[in-house]
Amino acid sequence: MQPKLLDTIALVTNIPHDRLSLVEQTDRLEKLPIGLVGTIVHIYEQDATPSKYLVEFSDTEGCEEAMATLDELEFVVLRYELATA
Repeated sequence: MQPKLLDTIALVTNIPHDRLSLVEQTDRLEKLPIGLVGTIVHIYEQDATPSKYLVEFSDTEGCEEAMATLDELEFVVLRYELATA
């Protein structure tokens, strides 16, 4: 399945600081770690392979901490239900 707008994702690779757009400019964030959960907020060039996705990462209170443009190979979409055949 192709990732969709507003899908919840988890990183499968570390994303270095130089690829991040930080809302709060801080030196404490060196990378986004594997397993971090985010939300797809924009999809670029759906016909490209791999496609590019703008993903927002927020804290537990919903405040945006960082954004990154990711290839679909850098994350997995989290599913909450079994897909029906």
